[in-house]
Amino acid sequence: MTILLSTLNARYAHASLGLRYLLANMGDLQPATHLLEFVSGAKTTEIVEKLLAQQPRIVGFGVYIWNVEETTKVVAMLKRVAPQLVIVLGGPEVSYESGEQAIVQLADYLITGWGDVTFAQLCRQILNGPQPVMKIHAGVQPPLAEIALPYTLYSDEDIAHRTLYVEASRGCPFKCEFCLSALDKTAWPFDLDLFLAQLEALHARGARLFKFVDRTFNLNIKSSLTIMQFFLDKLAAAPQDPVFAHFEVVPDHLPDALKDAISRFPAGTLQFEIGIQSFNPEVQALVSRKQNNDKAAENIRWLCEHSHAHLHVDLIAGLPGEDVASFARGFDRLIALKPHEIQFGILKRLRGTPIIRHTQTYGLVFDPNPPYTILATDRIDFSSMQRLVRFARYWDLVANSGRFVHTLPLILADAPFENFMLLTDWLYAKTDATHRIALNRLAGLVAQWLCGRGLDAGDVNQVLSTDYAGQTAKLPSAEAPLAMPSMTVLPQRQARHLAT
Repeated sequence: MTILLSTLNARYAHASLGLRYLLANMGDLQPATHLLEFVSGAKTTEIVEKLLAQQPRIVGFGVYIWNVEETTKVVAMLKRVAPQLVIVLGGPEVSYESGEQAIVQLADYLITGWGDVTFAQLCRQILNGPQPVMKIHAGVQPPLAEIALPYTLYSDEDIAHRTLYVEASRGCPFKCEFCLSALDKTAWPFDLDLFLAQLEALHARGARLFKFVDRTFNLNIKSSLTIMQFFLDKLAAAPQDPVFAHFEVVPDHLPDALKDAISRFPAGTLQFEIGIQSFNPEVQALVSRKQNNDKAAENIRWLCEHSHAHLHVDLIAGLPGEDVASFARGFDRLIALKPHEIQFGILKRLRGTPIIRHTQTYGLVFDPNPPYTILATDRIDFSSMQRLVRFARYWDLVANSGRFVHTLPLILADAPFENFMLLTDWLYAKTDATHRIALNRLAGLVAQWLCGRGLDAGDVNQVLSTDYAGQTAKLPSAEAPLAMPSMTVLPQRQARHLAT
């Protein structure tokens, strides 16, 4: 009576926290339950073959915006070759608007929302009876104290080669309408002592890279400080064996006590993901986002100037009420603060999010296929939106990659958004591509564009050579460890920014 828990992760390095929660809470069914994870892009036939080799009675799939199309193909094939197999779906992509989804029609059962305890309950009914009458089951949200933590289920292979996702709390008190967390009533903390004991056990097993999935890590400053002190203690005890921790923080809530703790982390051990999304107050009000922009900017500047944290700051293009000029002003304002990376995102309509209420008023047109990206608004037409999409891709290749640190100021000069959009249009006209551009070709194209702007060819080549030679000297091949002995856990892109 094998029960399989499966999903298609975006990358091998991503270990599914959700599936491990389900496994941890299977109770008496846990010995018969197994994890089988795949990576997006794998052949459907190979996935189906490996699943059926386990001779399962039930397969539970975690369905997300990035894997729903591939998972639908897997479920369809399973139902063709093994129609007796019971398939249960769960995850954010199928928890809302489920009636119109092909994958839900193919499956036997669906759990919406929290599945931690409901999946096990459903499996018991399927195996032992009485058979469930309803296809769709609303997940029960128990007190967090009743949920078994999953961290012992990270394998030695996970610890050695994958990012370990952890959470000190669930939910979010904010109501940003583009985010699924807008549907939460509040944030719920796990028992901090129990959580830290689990982190201690992971660290003792060799874990060094922790990514917190909490939506608002710095909401409760007392808890934030306790968790940070845990990592500071590890760093103090073994500075030659550092840890790397990633947190998502609220940008306008950084009291002095938290600043003091942050300033004590050495370079290469701390990353903050900071959601600005928009600097336009009218747009923020439209999407129910409460943010003190001046305070947020002040805090980002402080982090850049007085801490060693790596900053990854998010902006979203295509929000209702924002045109290209408004977005450009926000982009330029953020550039002036000098974060290490700006994640230029394009608005997506996540199923269930309240952003849909603006569709008619602001002319929002979304791609009907995952990931449901915005195609046009009443302020940004389709053609302009595609230019922004290309801007985002080239920005990732040139700026966020850390490969053009010395060259980027030449590109941006005194008009960052305008200049990089000019480069974007030029690169696309030259290459007709936004992917699979080799580094040496990209470097040559950037040099050509800069020279075409009137810069001295010798100066351009010297700066580009510094970037190009420096990166190729310091970056490893895909098979080799990082060539920075004291930063063995640091992700490559952060290492490039740190090395400059």
